[in-house]
Amino acid sequence: MIPERENLCLAFWKAATGRHDRDNVIEFKRNFENNIQTMAEQLLKNKLDIGHYRFFSVRDPKPRSICAAAFPERVLHHAIMNICEPVLESYAIHDSYACRKNKGSLKALEKAQKYSRRYEWFLKMDIRKYFDSIDHSIMMTMLSRRFKEKKLLNLFQQLFNTYHTEKGKGMPIGNLISQHLANFYLGSLDHYLKDKRGNKAYLRYMDDFVLFGHEKEYLKKELAEIQVFLKQGLALKLKDNTQLNRSYKGFPFLGYRIFPHKRLLLPASKKRFLRKFIKYEKNYIKGCWTQQELIRHMEPLIEFTRAADASGFRHSVIQRFGAPF
Repeated sequence: MIPERENLCLAFWKAATGRHDRDNVIEFKRNFENNIQTMAEQLLKNKLDIGHYRFFSVRDPKPRSICAAAFPERVLHHAIMNICEPVLESYAIHDSYACRKNKGSLKALEKAQKYSRRYEWFLKMDIRKYFDSIDHSIMMTMLSRRFKEKKLLNLFQQLFNTYHTEKGKGMPIGNLISQHLANFYLGSLDHYLKDKRGNKAYLRYMDDFVLFGHEKEYLKKELAEIQVFLKQGLALKLKDNTQLNRSYKGFPFLGYRIFPHKRLLLPASKKRFLRKFIKYEKNYIKGCWTQQELIRHMEPLIEFTRAADASGFRHSVIQRFGAPF
C-alpha cells in the first residue's frame, strides 16, 4: 500500500503544503514522475536512500537540535504515515493530544483546566531528554504488536538506523514520523495509568503529562508507580521538575500556567513571543518577507496569546510596536 502511486502522490502534496516556492520542492516537481517511480521501486525492493538530514539549533525556549529531513524523505514519511496513522490512532487514549486530528494543544489546555476545577490536587510531570532517550529496540517491539508486515517493520528499522544519540537510542526532533512514533511510545504509559491503575483524570501532550486526584498521598503513590514503569518498561526517566500541589495554585503546561478559572502566559512564553515578534518584523522591514509571509508567521504567534488571559500583555505589545491583534 505504501508504494502505490496514489499514496505517494498524496504524500507529495502533504509534504509540499506551504512550501511550493521552495527550491527543493520545485526541483522534485520538475522530475515528478521519475521521483515518484524511484521512490516506489525503492520501497518495493526495501532499499531506501535515506538519512539525509540538515541539522540546526533553535531556542524555544531551551536550546534544541532540530533534524530536518531532505524533501524526498519528507514525502516518504508522509507516505508511511498515510497508511500507519490510523493504526497508531486506534491505540491512543482519548486524552492524548499531540499529533492527532481534532486534538491539539488548545484542547489539551481546556481539558487540563477542566480537571483542575474538579480535583484538588495535580501531579505534573515530563520526561528527561525524551526524544534522545527513546529506545529503538523497545519501540520495535511495540510496533511489531501493531503491525505484522515484515517489510514495514524493516522500513521502520531502517529509519531508526539513520539516527541515534547513543547506540540504539534517540529519534530526530523535527520529522513527521518521529513525532507520531514518539507520541505512540508513551501510549503504553497512558494505558497503564488509565486501564490498569484506574486513573480517570489524566492527560498527556507528547512528553508533558498531568495526573489529578483528590488526595495528595494517592498522587505520591502514583508517582512512584510511574517512575518504576518508565524505567522498567520504556527506559525513561522523569525530569527533576515534577510538581505535586493543589490545583488552585496553578501548574505550568504547554507554555501557560493553568489555574481552575484562568490561563496565564509563562514569563518564558512572553519572552519567546517578543523575540519572535521582533525577528518577524525585522524580516518584513528588510524585505526578506512579503506581507503575506509576515501574516502567515504572525498568526500562530498571536493565536498563542489568545489561548491565555493575556489582554494586558497584548495591549503592551500594541503600545510598544503599534501592532494590532
